[in-house]
Amino acid sequence: MIYPSIDKILNTIGSKYILVHVASRRSKQMHETEHYQMKEKEYVSKKELGRALEEIEKGLVKIKVN
Repeated sequence: MIYPSIDKILNTIGSKYILVHVASRRSKQMHETEHYQMKEKEYVSKKELGRALEEIEKGLVKIKVN
C-alpha cells in the first residue's frame, strides 16, 4: 500500500492529474539535486516518489494553478 494515502491528498488538491504531475516533478527534482525538505528519519518511504507524496501531504510543496 502506498503511504500516504492518495485519497487524503486529493481532499486538498482536488485533481489526481495535478497530483501526479506535481509528485512526478518533485520526485525528479529530489533525484537530481538530492535536496529534501524533511530529515531522512522523518520519511516513511524510501523512494523519491513516496517522499514527494509525503511532502505534498504535509504542505511542504506549494502548488500554483494558472
